Amino acid sequence: MRTRDFTAAAADTASVGLSLFPLGVSFGVLMVHAGLDWWWATVFTAVIYAGSLEFLLVGLVAAVTPLGQIAATALLVNLRHVFYALSFPLRQVRPAGRVYATFALTDEAYALTAGGRARDWSGARILWMQVLCQAYWVGGATAGALAGSLVPVTLHGLEFALTALFVVLTIDAWRDLRDLPTPLLAGGSFAAAALLTPGSLLPVAMGLFTATLLIRYALRHRRPAPAVPRRAPEPVACGSGLEK
Repeated sequence: MRTRDFTAAAADTASVGLSLFPLGVSFGVLMVHAGLDWWWATVFTAVIYAGSLEFLLVGLVAAVTPLGQIAATALLVNLRHVFYALSFPLRQVRPAGRVYATFALTDEAYALTAGGRARDWSGARILWMQVLCQAYWVGGATAGALAGSLVPVTLHGLEFALTALFVVLTIDAWRDLRDLPTPLLAGGSFAAAALLTPGSLLPVAMGLFTATLLIRYALRHRRPAPAVPRRAPEPVACGSGLEK
């Protein structure tokens, strides 16, 4: 059973690993060129494990940013993870593994279990999925840091791995749910933010997208229930049936 769970998790994370590993390589290269020792890449990815936040932390740590500002940045960037826990199948994981499952609840892990596809997964399969995702990330970062001195600073293209990863996850989610309005709302929010506030594209686009999702949710749940036709009253006999 354990071998079966691991094999299934490896198949689940194969496409994600193709993006997480090269993205980790780019992070490791960035760490070394920021003046930090190579092993910091392994520490960051193993202990922090926060994806986009780790890229921000490289600059913050290199600039000796106060801890209060770093904490506020981490809260704002990763606030979305609070909502992931509402639908992540954490109850299927045994109590002994829930601590790690909560720690490793990343965008990729949530996307792989979204849409009810993990409803029948065992707790071991979910944990293996999260372990493998982090292994891709940690392994890529360590490899990139070790080879950082051999990679030129002007290397281009690796940073697109994160965008490509989320495009793949979005396509998979749409194929599973077939919910066309959601990607249309996302595209419209991005277009509006690009036209109105190009200097603050990402936060404005995410804010608009969140607002439109809330409005859509409210409209869907305020629709009146369809009227149920009333049945005609059954005729009542006037006599007792004894009259002739």
